[in-house]
Amino acid sequence: MTSPARVALMKRFVLLDEPGKPTASGNPVGRPLLRCQTTAVTTEMQIGGTELRNNIAFLPMEVRDASDTTGASVHQITMGMVREDGEWKLLSLGLLLLDLPALEVEWDAAEMETTERNAIEALTKVSAAVELYRNKYLRLPESLANLGPPLHGAANGQAAGLLDSDLANGMKSGYAIRYVIVGASTLGAPAKYELAATPLQYGRTGRRSLFRDSHGALHAADRRGAVGSEADPQVQ
Repeated sequence: MTSPARVALMKRFVLLDEPGKPTASGNPVGRPLLRCQTTAVTTEMQIGGTELRNNIAFLPMEVRDASDTTGASVHQITMGMVREDGEWKLLSLGLLLLDLPALEVEWDAAEMETTERNAIEALTKVSAAVELYRNKYLRLPESLANLGPPLHGAANGQAAGLLDSDLANGMKSGYAIRYVIVGASTLGAPAKYELAATPLQYGRTGRRSLFRDSHGALHAADRRGAVGSEADPQVQ
């Protein structure tokens, strides 16, 4: 990019209260440095190394007040340019700050937080359904399928209609649900059970494995997709 082109670029991104004197130079490591000086303030724009992806280029830029020695006024943006008809053109304003890898990581993290919350809610629903089943049929269900809706007719011990079909099949919002009867801790005591939820695609639908122990406490830990245990940190 020529010096006049850099100056023109700076005019598009830096709005000052009065006309200034633009200059183009380089910083100590050789990166382009654009400066616009007015009587009130001097603004600098440093352009980092270009990242090319096919016909799209991403330019990291840092805009600051030249007198700022603390970095408090620094604004970092990523500008996108596209090559069309042999020329580089600025991407639309809507894509100005677009940084696809960073956004993808951010979106994945937000999605995993949502699926983990949904999995915790699913374990709570399953636990409540198990207790309702126990109170009605005086025993624990043999499997999650016993808690699902009946194919036809009234609810019964084989299909109690306490959970939707997804949960009854052990799947919910990117997590696999596991139900295990563990038996009573003492002779004559009610039988106990454990619940576990593990991400169907580790790192995509979730990271933490969830575990509800036989006492009803919920645990969670990153087990890289393996089933959790009561040794994992407890979720409050």
